[in-house]
Amino acid sequence: MAATLNSPVYVSDWLKYEAGSYYSRGTGTVASGSGVLVSGTVLARVTATGKYVPAAATGADGSQTANAILVAPVDATSADVPCVVVESHALVSHAGLTWGSTINDATKRAAAIGQLRTVGIKVREGA
Repeated sequence: MAATLNSPVYVSDWLKYEAGSYYSRGTGTVASGSGVLVSGTVLARVTATGKYVPAAATGADGSQTANAILVAPVDATSADVPCVVVESHALVSHAGLTWGSTINDATKRAAAIGQLRTVGIKVREGA
């Protein structure tokens, strides 16, 4: 049986430009139950708690509005975890982003990309 090699996702895989002095970044909390998230996961903030979760295609609690991208991997399987996110003034590569399980087709990805653009994160195709 052949070995499977899994390469981690690095910030440089998806973040192509950010404003100087880390102006593009912010801090927050990934909500417990979100699971193991990799760098480049597109996030949304739940209105009631202010905590991040992977962005969803639908909802009414804020989780349906993509507005940040996770910088470093976290394990929020069973506890809230502090995180660093890119939240504005950035250019990112579509190829390096990881989408929530319900953002599973081109139409839903396009909607989330539009939401990111409203906070100043431009998503580009390619490298």
